[in-house]
Amino acid sequence: MQPEDPADDALWTVERHLRAAPPAAATLYRDVEAAVRGLGPVTLSVSRSSITFKGTRRGFAGARPTAAGVVGYLDLLRELSRERRIRSVSPYQSNLFVHQFVLREPGDVDAEFVGWLREAYEVGCGAHLKGS
Repeated sequence: MQPEDPADDALWTVERHLRAAPPAAATLYRDVEAAVRGLGPVTLSVSRSSITFKGTRRGFAGARPTAAGVVGYLDLLRELSRERRIRSVSPYQSNLFVHQFVLREPGDVDAEFVGWLREAYEVGCGAHLKGS
């Protein structure tokens, strides 16, 4: 039998990410996950680089606890103005923008951030396909 290859995405779990993270980052990740799960049906796809949240049509956000807090992305139908949590914004296709974020403290998962998650969840449920 071959030894486990740590690069094998099949071996990555949410718990494995959380065990490797500082306790504050693990708690912050759980806050993000709870906010996402509060939006509706969600499935998770876990890999070495991210924990992806998927709606009924596609992945719409990802997050991973790190030494810096929680890093991740949101797929939105609009481009958000830059603010301290948004590290970069890139067009993904004509009507989608990928927003890279970093969360450093519990207050970062506020009503505004949950609103962005809600918009991203709508993309995960196919909002980006309307009018196509």
